[in-house]
Amino acid sequence: MLGRGYTIFNTAIGRCGIVWSSTGVVAVQLPEAREIDTRRRIFAVHPEAREQQPPLNAELAIEGIAGLLQGGDPDFSEVSLDAGGVPGFHRRVYEAACAIPRGETRTYHEIAKALGASGAAHSVAQAIAKNPYMLIVPCHRVLEAGNYADRLSPYGGVISKRRLLALEGAHPVASKTLFEVLLPVAPPRPS
Repeated sequence: MLGRGYTIFNTAIGRCGIVWSSTGVVAVQLPEAREIDTRRRIFAVHPEAREQQPPLNAELAIEGIAGLLQGGDPDFSEVSLDAGGVPGFHRRVYEAACAIPRGETRTYHEIAKALGASGAAHSVAQAIAKNPYMLIVPCHRVLEAGNYADRLSPYGGVISKRRLLALEGAHPVASKTLFEVLLPVAPPRPS
């Protein structure tokens, strides 16, 4: 196979995309509101990719992704990733994310500390936000301080971390309401 290939496939939450090279999976795209938007996002990031029949490695990833999105617990250990364009620190963050058990979460700070870079929570957040291997590398298990889970990844389409965690049985802290953010509770006035 020359260059990169991609395919669009069915899951319980919609039509996802996967991009691969001869080395392994390059990216996973969760569904956008419309399939054409999913394809556009793939083309924007990987304009050289051509629609093809997926090789065995990509098929393993597709089966695992579809299973996970139906509430299963797939094993992605046999899926090869093409990390050629991924910075070394990001790779370490992704390895740490893969070590988080299903149904559990960690904060950016906890991952940074585990990597021996306790002051690098912001760098961990950036790596998680740029994770091209959605679901294979479970970045949805890594949350900001307070365990808020309503953020979307650039590759996440319309699916939030909260929804992915719910599929795994995890229960992150509910996000703050508009009133909690804009109108902090003032202390009671003395009578």
